[in-house]
Amino acid sequence: MQYFNSNTVLYLNGKFEKAADTTADIYGQSLHYGYAVFEGIRAYSTHNGTRIFKVREHFERLKRSAELVHMPFHWNINDLIKQTYKLLEMNNLKDAYIRPLIYCAPNMSLVAGTKTSIMICAWEWGAYLGHEQLKVCISSYERPNPKSTPIEAKVSGNYVNSILATTEAKNKGFDEALLLDMNQHIAEGPGANIFIEKNGRLYTPPLGHILPGITRATIIELCHILDIELIEKHLTVKDIKHADSAFFCGTASEIAGIGSVDEYVFPVKWVDSLGATLQRTYKCLVLEKQNYEVII
Repeated sequence: MQYFNSNTVLYLNGKFEKAADTTADIYGQSLHYGYAVFEGIRAYSTHNGTRIFKVREHFERLKRSAELVHMPFHWNINDLIKQTYKLLEMNNLKDAYIRPLIYCAPNMSLVAGTKTSIMICAWEWGAYLGHEQLKVCISSYERPNPKSTPIEAKVSGNYVNSILATTEAKNKGFDEALLLDMNQHIAEGPGANIFIEKNGRLYTPPLGHILPGITRATIIELCHILDIELIEKHLTVKDIKHADSAFFCGTASEIAGIGSVDEYVFPVKWVDSLGATLQRTYKCLVLEKQNYEVII
């Protein structure tokens, strides 16, 4: 996957620069310790031009992530939205994945950084998990204890856990992993929240040991609109292996159907599942111009 070429432009601390000309400091806390926060955002080509879905919610979560790990956030969100649209225009991107990253200045200590930078880049990226039904395995890795790190923050270092889980799953011949929490409850995928269907209802793990996904919140909103009963509760491996269907959701993956978990194959065909209904509705939602905010 090529994320940039010689003409790609990124946004760095108030300026637009060619990606090929930028540098990173090898003594930075973010590089050495994973002390950085980020967001994943999607832009879609709509009938009203290129629009970024739930852009304000993403930048507000970026700010909240920084606050949770004591990283200074001194940017105006309205300006960041404006500059992100300009970034897409400068790179001639219509359907794109956008990655803002806040990182720290050189500092080899383990004391919270006092000087931060922001970088925003974007590239064309299809659905992260593809469009086929996924073969998923229960991971031997668990999500971190919420008392060890703020789970609700998108901290770069937390995603080492995700890399380990995904790598393990692929080495075993699966497409993706499903992680449990410290209490052996279903938590989430390495980069996506999970929903399961049983007897016409949807279930999803409650907040506390999972990332509060923006796509997850959107799915919950759509369930209310479509009159789909949605229950947030702790789920076990037994629950998912007796479910009718299941799916992951996240900004990068959008809505991705799961065909099986370990040896268990879901009995309901994806096309007949609640997940497929929500997948179609979500796609319509992200293409509706009234769902977007543009800062001029």
